[in-house]
Amino acid sequence: MNAVMHIEEWRPDGAGSASLEQELDMLADILHAVVHTGAGVSFVVPFSLGEARAFWADTVLPSVRARTRRVLVARRDARIVGTVQIDLAVPPNQQHRAEVLKLLVHPSARRHGMARALMIALEPVAQSEGRTLLTLDTWTHSPAEALYRSLGYVVAGVIPRYARGSLTPQLEAATFMYKELAPAELR
Repeated sequence: MNAVMHIEEWRPDGAGSASLEQELDMLADILHAVVHTGAGVSFVVPFSLGEARAFWADTVLPSVRARTRRVLVARRDARIVGTVQIDLAVPPNQQHRAEVLKLLVHPSARRHGMARALMIALEPVAQSEGRTLLTLDTWTHSPAEALYRSLGYVVAGVIPRYARGSLTPQLEAATFMYKELAPAELR
């Protein structure tokens, strides 16, 4: 039997959603798994499941509640197996842009188009917030960089030795990218 995948905005206080504690556990599981498979998403091993959960509970959840961050989740049946965020907390002279953060797909759910679907679903969310420019950074020459290029992101530049890898102390280059979106009223 094939599992059904769908993408929705994470609304931790919304009616009809699974309990917040269960959702935080699922999100923590994804972050923990991707860090332990080498993803460059700000964390390094050793990295516990508790630390992953604290990131969601202490950093992301308050921002979602404050409406300065929006989070999309991909569910396979009822289980969250992928996620992406946009950070809306920008200075007053940059209200036209948002930063894409933490595109994460659980290793067991990869290679099914989930990352692409999350990124595509993120664009109308950004546009609904009046954002016409998305920015992000990713490891240079990574599969994620190729994905972003295929979605129309443009390379702004590469910074060598930008961040440490999650599994080694080696410093990795980061590619900074952007994509311009049509204003919501022109869609």
